Amino acid sequence: MMTLTDVSILFEAEDFGDIIVESEVFHHYIETKEALLHDELAQKKLAHFSKLKEKYEEVQRFGKYHPDFRTVTTEVREYKRTVDTEPSIAAFKKAEKELETLLREVSEVIAHNVSPQIMVPTGNPFFDAKGCSGGCGSGGSCSCSA
Repeated sequence: MMTLTDVSILFEAEDFGDIIVESEVFHHYIETKEALLHDELAQKKLAHFSKLKEKYEEVQRFGKYHPDFRTVTTEVREYKRTVDTEPSIAAFKKAEKELETLLREVSEVIAHNVSPQIMVPTGNPFFDAKGCSGGCGSGGSCSCSA
């Protein structure tokens, strides 16, 4: 059963979400996403990379014993560099990372205002698992020092 306080918190969270959607970071993310979707060369490269990934996954089933293991692995790695350096893809990834950082920072502020014991995943495995085995979703009971 929800109380009036619960409903109030949900409304506040919805308002907070609206603030994030109106932020420059979010608008930049949407702009770069749209630019990427309309960039024909980037879309062709992404489609080709998806096909290479399928071949890679097939090869990985057999590992180094697959006759094309080295060839496919090298091809995927080299083509990934080509994809990652495509300007619209690089811009989108950067904008995506900025939005992710904003959301993580907001999550940390909210969590630490509730209790300093609440650990928020940072996206960095070194910090998430510092002193514990699987992140800090237990509210500090894992005794990690993060």
